[in-house]
Amino acid sequence: MTDAIDGPHEPPEHVSLAGEAMPFWYSLMEARAKHKWNNADLETAANLARCKYDIERMQAQIYAEGDVIENQRGTPIVNPKHQLLETLSRRSVALSRMLHVHAEATLGKAKDQVKGNKAASRAAQVVEETDDGLIPGMNRH
Repeated sequence: MTDAIDGPHEPPEHVSLAGEAMPFWYSLMEARAKHKWNNADLETAANLARCKYDIERMQAQIYAEGDVIENQRGTPIVNPKHQLLETLSRRSVALSRMLHVHAEATLGKAKDQVKGNKAASRAAQVVEETDDGLIPGMNRH
């Protein structure tokens, strides 16, 4: 209860985290109970938040420039930022595993998710079948 009242951790004072990376920080803080984070984890979480922001920034640049660009000689080449994006993505996966904030750690094993997914699908089907437009928020169309 205290964790919920106090809100999520802020980055440690000795860690530099740009404002653009803060949404990623807060999403990471939601992945584990507040009392489960120690200082070393918070430092690593800041690194992961920066990494996730860099992935989004790099992806936006690739969208703007295109997957194929011309080099100095005018030859079409694969945008070299793809290699950096791949490196950042691998780093993100490794840091997520290190912090135990990946899907299996937060949601459970995939085989256990099947029952939950089936229940959610059944619930969505019931809502769709019984939606007469009279209850706000039920109309999904």
